[in-house]
Amino acid sequence: MGGVEKIDGVPVTEAQIAEWVAEAEVGYDVEALKRRERGRPGRGAEPAQVVALRLTAEQLAKLDARAAREHKSRSELIREAIAAFAA
Repeated sequence: MGGVEKIDGVPVTEAQIAEWVAEAEVGYDVEALKRRERGRPGRGAEPAQVVALRLTAEQLAKLDARAAREHKSRSELIREAIAAFAA
């Protein structure tokens, strides 16, 4: 295994570790951490449900190509297609 530890592809340095240790030793504002919004934003009043979808390699390639052209995510395109179908 070995090698350099990375976070998001960026090597973690000894200096960065020392900064994290110093920050932790000072302590964290727990109330501020609780107030932070985490996770994906909601899609309405009700919780959204995740639905699995199987696509062929060809379908996925076409979806990705269109998503790139329109600067959207796969999910955005699929939601738009379902909304148009259901209208």
